[in-house]
Amino acid sequence: QVQLEESGGGLVQPGGSLSLSCVASGSFFEINVMGWYRQAPGKQREMVAVFVSGGLTNYADSVQDRFTISRDNAKDTVYLQMNSLKPEDTAVYYCYVDITSHRGMRVDYWGQGTQVTVAS
Repeated sequence: QVQLEESGGGLVQPGGSLSLSCVASGSFFEINVMGWYRQAPGKQREMVAVFVSGGLTNYADSVQDRFTISRDNAKDTVYLQMNSLKPEDTAVYYCYVDITSHRGMRVDYWGQGTQVTVAS
């Protein structure tokens, strides 16, 4: 079992910045994918930024050059620095992790989500 603890988020004015962090705890062999998704009211959940195998990153086109994902492998923690925020970035942001268990099974987990609201 893996637990994801998210922190950060809140209310910010357009053009402002916020940062999110997510710590994965529990017993697993390795992390395959870790990152952030978001879901705005009435919309489907979408990928924002993730680390994939090999340490590569994927970003949604809508956040490219504004958001930066980083991680601390020793702490099983991923961060999301969000700059130049826009009202359309308003959503619940979810931490996501895809792990390989000690039994060799791939399992994914979601955090509870943290609200990010961009409004003046």
